[in-house]
Amino acid sequence: MKGGAILIVDDEAIAVENLGHILTREGYVVSTAASGEEALTILTEREFDLVLTDLRMKGLDGLAVLAESKRLWPDTEVVVMTGHATVATAVEAMRLGACHYLTKPYGLAEVRATVAEAMDKRRLRLEVARLSRQVAEMGRTPLIIGESPAVQALKDNIHHIAPTDSTVLILGETGTGKELVARAIHEASLRNDRRFLAINCGAFNEDLLANELFGHEKGAFSGASTLKKGLLEVAGEGTLFLDEIGEMSLTMQVRLLRVLQERHFFRVGGTQEIPVTARILAATNKDLKGDVERGLFRADLYYRLNVITLRVPPLSGRRQDIPLLAAYFIAKYAAAMGKKLSGFSSEAVRRLMAYEYPGNIRELENIVQRTVIMAKGDVIEAGDLPQDLSGDAPSLVKHEAPPLVTLEELERRHIQAVMAACDGNKTRAAEILGIDRVSLWRKVKRLGLDGA
Repeated sequence: MKGGAILIVDDEAIAVENLGHILTREGYVVSTAASGEEALTILTEREFDLVLTDLRMKGLDGLAVLAESKRLWPDTEVVVMTGHATVATAVEAMRLGACHYLTKPYGLAEVRATVAEAMDKRRLRLEVARLSRQVAEMGRTPLIIGESPAVQALKDNIHHIAPTDSTVLILGETGTGKELVARAIHEASLRNDRRFLAINCGAFNEDLLANELFGHEKGAFSGASTLKKGLLEVAGEGTLFLDEIGEMSLTMQVRLLRVLQERHFFRVGGTQEIPVTARILAATNKDLKGDVERGLFRADLYYRLNVITLRVPPLSGRRQDIPLLAAYFIAKYAAAMGKKLSGFSSEAVRRLMAYEYPGNIRELENIVQRTVIMAKGDVIEAGDLPQDLSGDAPSLVKHEAPPLVTLEELERRHIQAVMAACDGNKTRAAEILGIDRVSLWRKVKRLGLDGA
């Protein structure tokens, strides 16, 4: 059962009956209205996920139903049905907020696909709104986003191990969110009111890493003019996350092993034992077990760290989470840039889900951030995505590249198409293009379209 409430508006009883039968069998909850006036009465009383309205009806027509539906329920999707489709009416319907239109007579497959696309669009818009509220309320990134079996299993494991003080080794490819998992463990632990500190062990050479972890005494070396506390000390009774632990030198591995065994350390140049009360979490994208066999990582440290292992799935192994993650990143970056974006079109989602993401969630975030920057409408279309994100399998047939044209020629063709769709109405065309009428008039003159 797909679920979702749909209102069908049409003054042809047989059309309402047939369409209602089709959608009811698809699992939707269907209500009907025999006129635009009846539809508005129903809409004042309740919200629907989707309104399917005929365009031409006696009394209030479909455009009036569309406009009022969007006024009352902005998140309700509207599909306009018409047996008299023209480019101008389609453009006007889209301008008023319709997500699609169906031309009568329509086929069963077309109805199913259009309704499914509209429902997906609404679901994503609501998810963006929910995540936007969550971002505003929390003031930080939600820790783990996803509903796939792999992510649900990961969340369950985090829930079970978080209350303990056990050392945890987090394994996963680059960009999968290993630090987020570490933060989730900390937030769900009894230490969540204490500090969470993280350090990338691969970002420092041996001496600098020792200084960061252990700190130093005043005068311990040239330039050590003051005492510095290391992260092991500063973390207190909180959590210290050692990212990229596999990049740590063998000498530093020995020193860390001693800390884990004895639960105390000395600052560089110091003689006083300093107790370690922090919980230690570690992560790597390497095959540590293989590195142990090759002599690149100490076996005793590996077993000390590997009390509990969590594996973070790659994005390719949790594809059903891609729309949720993309929705979150839209909410995050649209809010930061002051843009109003409702989500992705169904085709854009299909392309996002078809891509392999060698860079995992980090790559998806970068793609969405770049797309939000470049987006011009309130919905991100497939054409707004990077060109290499085709989402299609490689073709064995070679195609000729389309002829290249200048930006001016592209602008000329686009304005010409919009003007034609608006039957030459420059005011309406300017609104669709997002410019004022004077600017459009100047462009028409410059591009030689005044006689077109």
